[in-house]
Amino acid sequence: MNKELMVKQIAVMLEMQHAMNTKVHEKWFDQNYEWYRAIWIECAEMLEHHGWKWWKHQKPDVEQVKMELVDIFHFGLSSRIDGELSFDEIAEELADEMLEPILKDDFKQTLEILAGQAVMYQHFDGASFAGCMEQIEMPFEELFKNYVGKNTLNFFRQDNGYKDGSYIKEWDGLEDNEVLVEILEQLDPTHDDFKHRVYQGLADRYSVLK
Repeated sequence: MNKELMVKQIAVMLEMQHAMNTKVHEKWFDQNYEWYRAIWIECAEMLEHHGWKWWKHQKPDVEQVKMELVDIFHFGLSSRIDGELSFDEIAEELADEMLEPILKDDFKQTLEILAGQAVMYQHFDGASFAGCMEQIEMPFEELFKNYVGKNTLNFFRQDNGYKDGSYIKEWDGLEDNEVLVEILEQLDPTHDDFKHRVYQGLADRYSVLK
């Protein structure tokens, strides 16, 4: 993975996360939300999707595990925004961690490192997170694409009546999440205005429903 591009894309995600958090609460940074707790709880939920019970046959639901990783990254980014360092500086630090992944013998053990760092040190550990990505075969490009897509869809929902109940979630027989996947497959995530193209793609598809 090209570090320069990785730093640039992490900075974009930090900016988007800050914007989403602000939409939830205008002064979110002063609320001292327990992002670390959300991380380890999501880790436990992810383990259920992956499977851990030795007394029965379980097949990992890889796609759901990947979606849980995207959710964890939302919380991890939020925890790194400290009001002092710039998004570029935070992105540089996080990229350095993720380019040196920590991997244990299997995915479950690596995930426990990630969860343990959150529980014991109230910290989002980029190295063990990257280790989980590697062991579930999720490249950074996929993380970025899915993060931007989910974040943009959340904004689109809010902008189109999600709170007052007027938002239409089923679009010609498909849920909006499914439409999002179709749009993401048609776009280049390395393009400078990728997130804007995602939003425009959603807007174009949604406009014909009204």
